[in-house]
Amino acid sequence: MRMGFVALALGLLAGAPAGAVDTVARPGPELAAARALVKEKRWDAAIGALARLTVVEPSADAFNLLAFSQRNMGDFRSALENYFRALALDPDHLGALEYLGELYVKTGEMDKARALLARLEQLCPAGCEEREDLEKAIKEGK
Repeated sequence: MRMGFVALALGLLAGAPAGAVDTVARPGPELAAARALVKEKRWDAAIGALARLTVVEPSADAFNLLAFSQRNMGDFRSALENYFRALALDPDHLGALEYLGELYVKTGEMDKARALLARLEQLCPAGCEEREDLEKAIKEGK
Protein backbone atom coordinates (compact mmCIF):
# COMPACT_ATOMS: atom_id res chain seq x y z
CA MET A 1 0.00 0.00 0.00
CA ARG A 2 2.83 2.39 0.83
CA MET A 3 4.36 1.90 -2.62
CA GLY A 4 1.03 2.92 -4.16
CA PHE A 5 1.09 6.16 -2.19
CA VAL A 6 4.70 6.80 -3.17
CA ALA A 7 3.93 6.22 -6.83
CA LEU A 8 0.89 8.50 -6.61
CA ALA A 9 2.87 11.28 -4.96
CA LEU A 10 5.78 11.06 -7.36
CA GLY A 11 3.37 11.09 -10.29
CA LEU A 12 1.64 14.16 -8.93
CA LEU A 13 4.94 15.91 -8.36
CA ALA A 14 6.35 15.11 -11.78
CA GLY A 15 3.25 16.22 -13.67
CA ALA A 16 2.47 19.36 -11.72
CA PRO A 17 2.84 22.65 -13.55
CA ALA A 18 5.52 25.05 -12.30
CA GLY A 19 4.68 28.54 -11.12
CA ALA A 20 1.72 27.70 -8.92
CA VAL A 21 1.30 29.31 -5.54
CA ASP A 22 0.62 27.84 -2.14
CA THR A 23 -2.93 27.04 -1.14
CA VAL A 24 -4.64 30.02 0.42
CA ALA A 25 -5.82 29.19 3.92
CA ARG A 26 -9.54 28.82 4.19
CA PRO A 27 -11.11 31.39 6.46
CA GLY A 28 -13.42 28.84 8.10
CA PRO A 29 -13.52 28.85 11.89
CA GLU A 30 -12.86 25.10 12.14
CA LEU A 31 -9.57 25.35 10.26
CA ALA A 32 -8.59 28.47 12.20
CA ALA A 33 -9.25 26.65 15.50
CA ALA A 34 -7.24 23.64 14.32
CA ARG A 35 -4.37 25.92 13.25
CA ALA A 36 -4.35 27.41 16.76
CA LEU A 37 -4.07 23.91 18.28
CA VAL A 38 -1.15 23.12 15.96
CA LYS A 39 0.56 26.40 16.84
CA GLU A 40 0.15 25.53 20.55
CA LYS A 41 1.61 22.05 19.82
CA ARG A 42 -1.51 20.39 21.20
CA TRP A 43 -1.04 17.51 18.81
CA ASP A 44 -3.75 15.13 20.09
CA ALA A 45 -6.42 17.85 20.03
CA ALA A 46 -5.23 19.07 16.63
CA ILE A 47 -5.35 15.55 15.19
CA GLY A 48 -8.91 15.07 16.43
CA ALA A 49 -10.10 18.40 15.06
CA LEU A 50 -8.34 17.98 11.74
CA ALA A 51 -9.46 14.38 11.27
CA ARG A 52 -13.06 15.57 11.62
CA LEU A 53 -12.43 18.52 9.31
CA THR A 54 -10.95 16.35 6.56
CA VAL A 55 -14.20 14.40 6.48
CA VAL A 56 -16.58 17.38 6.47
CA GLU A 57 -14.51 19.82 4.46
CA PRO A 58 -11.50 18.09 2.91
CA SER A 59 -8.75 20.47 1.80
CA ALA A 60 -5.04 20.30 1.14
CA ASP A 61 -4.48 22.62 4.11
CA ALA A 62 -6.43 20.37 6.50
CA PHE A 63 -4.68 17.18 5.34
CA ASN A 64 -1.29 18.92 5.52
CA LEU A 65 -1.87 20.13 9.08
CA LEU A 66 -3.20 16.70 10.08
CA ALA A 67 -0.07 15.05 8.67
CA PHE A 68 2.18 17.64 10.35
CA SER A 69 0.53 16.91 13.70
CA GLN A 70 0.79 13.15 13.19
CA ARG A 71 4.47 13.47 12.26
CA ASN A 72 5.12 15.43 15.44
CA MET A 73 3.45 12.64 17.42
CA GLY A 74 5.72 10.08 15.72
CA ASP A 75 2.98 8.52 13.58
CA PHE A 76 4.98 8.64 10.36
CA ARG A 77 2.81 6.16 8.47
CA SER A 78 -0.41 8.17 8.93
CA ALA A 79 1.47 11.39 8.25
CA LEU A 80 2.80 10.00 4.96
CA GLU A 81 -0.69 9.02 3.83
CA ASN A 82 -2.13 12.43 4.72
CA TYR A 83 0.67 14.37 3.00
CA PHE A 84 -0.16 12.35 -0.11
CA ARG A 85 -3.84 13.24 0.31
CA ALA A 86 -2.93 16.93 0.59
CA LEU A 87 -0.83 16.69 -2.56
CA ALA A 88 -3.57 14.83 -4.41
CA LEU A 89 -5.82 17.85 -3.79
CA ASP A 90 -3.09 20.40 -4.52
CA PRO A 91 0.09 19.03 -6.11
CA ASP A 92 1.82 22.40 -5.63
CA HIS A 93 1.01 22.84 -1.94
CA LEU A 94 4.28 24.31 -0.70
CA GLY A 95 3.71 23.35 2.93
CA ALA A 96 2.91 19.73 2.14
CA LEU A 97 5.96 19.48 -0.13
CA GLU A 98 8.21 20.89 2.60
CA TYR A 99 6.77 18.82 5.43
CA LEU A 100 6.78 15.59 3.40
CA GLY A 101 10.42 16.31 2.60
CA GLU A 102 11.11 16.77 6.30
CA LEU A 103 9.41 13.45 7.02
CA TYR A 104 11.69 11.81 4.48
CA VAL A 105 14.72 13.40 6.18
CA LYS A 106 13.53 12.03 9.55
CA THR A 107 13.15 8.55 8.07
CA GLY A 108 16.49 8.65 6.27
CA GLU A 109 15.01 8.78 2.76
CA MET A 110 17.28 11.58 1.59
CA ASP A 111 16.81 10.97 -2.15
CA LYS A 112 13.07 11.51 -1.78
CA ALA A 113 13.67 14.62 0.33
CA ARG A 114 16.00 16.01 -2.35
CA ALA A 115 13.41 15.28 -5.04
CA LEU A 116 10.88 17.36 -3.11
CA LEU A 117 13.45 20.12 -2.70
CA ALA A 118 13.93 20.11 -6.48
CA ARG A 119 10.16 20.49 -6.86
CA LEU A 120 10.18 23.45 -4.44
CA GLU A 121 13.03 24.97 -6.44
CA GLN A 122 10.79 24.81 -9.53
CA LEU A 123 7.87 26.36 -7.69
CA CYS A 124 9.95 29.00 -5.88
CA PRO A 125 12.82 29.93 -8.21
CA ALA A 126 13.42 33.16 -6.26
CA GLY A 127 13.18 31.28 -2.96
CA CYS A 128 10.45 30.81 -0.38
CA GLU A 129 10.27 29.86 3.28
CA GLU A 130 9.29 26.25 2.54
CA ARG A 131 12.23 25.76 0.20
CA GLU A 132 14.67 27.32 2.67
CA ASP A 133 13.33 25.22 5.56
CA LEU A 134 13.64 21.96 3.61
CA GLU A 135 17.14 22.91 2.42
CA LYS A 136 18.12 23.47 6.06
CA ALA A 137 16.57 20.16 7.20
CA ILE A 138 18.42 18.26 4.47
CA LYS A 139 21.69 20.01 5.28
CA GLU A 140 21.33 19.24 8.99
CA GLY A 141 20.00 15.75 8.37
CA LYS A 142 17.07 16.24 10.75
